[in-house]
Amino acid sequence: MGLFDLTGKTAVVTGSTRGIGRAIAEEMARAGARVVVSGRKQEACDAVAAEIRKAGGDAVGIACHIGDKAQVKALVTKARAAFDRIDILVLNAATNPAYGPLAEVSDEAFDKTMAVNVHSQLWLCAQVLPEMAARKDGAIVFIASIGGFRGSRNLGAYAISKAAIMQTARSLAGEWSPHNIRINCVAPGLIRTDFSRALIENKEVLASRLATTPLGRVGEPIDVVGAVILLASDAGRFITGQSIVVDGGTTIAG
Repeated sequence: MGLFDLTGKTAVVTGSTRGIGRAIAEEMARAGARVVVSGRKQEACDAVAAEIRKAGGDAVGIACHIGDKAQVKALVTKARAAFDRIDILVLNAATNPAYGPLAEVSDEAFDKTMAVNVHSQLWLCAQVLPEMAARKDGAIVFIASIGGFRGSRNLGAYAISKAAIMQTARSLAGEWSPHNIRINCVAPGLIRTDFSRALIENKEVLASRLATTPLGRVGEPIDVVGAVILLASDAGRFITGQSIVVDGGTTIAG
């Protein structure tokens, strides 16, 4: 097996019916993993899983609203029923109901952002970590954001949640590393997805971002995948508690 080979592994990828999550699910399947495609709508999950199987991979679709603890438990139970075990967990699903200055964000929007983007991720981790510890092997990858490193004028609540995710990964890594479980983050910059469409379609915002991105372009979902597979595979077996930035150089620009 090569360093990036995922043959024999089962990967659960949340928020994988489109965008970055879908690209991760598809490429993990190409790397040999059995993939659980998860999103809020079963029809969309089934469609992506069918495309993966059509391409020669092994996948099932399991719907889950990660903000619902009962559905989170059901996702893990069904994933085990389908593939016996969970070796890799990729936490990509997130929400961003608030746009504007932090002082104007409603309590409801802030609480929803933290509940879905942070607390629900802990629910999922708690479901799979004991199983991984029993085998002395496992990998968890959070999809964070460079927003977690920087101040934000209009996406403050989202940025706070992503900073919290990076700290969550560091703390969990310290707790579970003795069991040979690696827990890391990938922090993308501006990636062309439905989630970021409003930013990309705003010509002024886009021009400003491209002017401070050394590679001079918006990222594509596939640009994020390599770092995720690195962290999920033997290629990353000595990496834990880290946040790998994938942003075209935005965070280094002067």
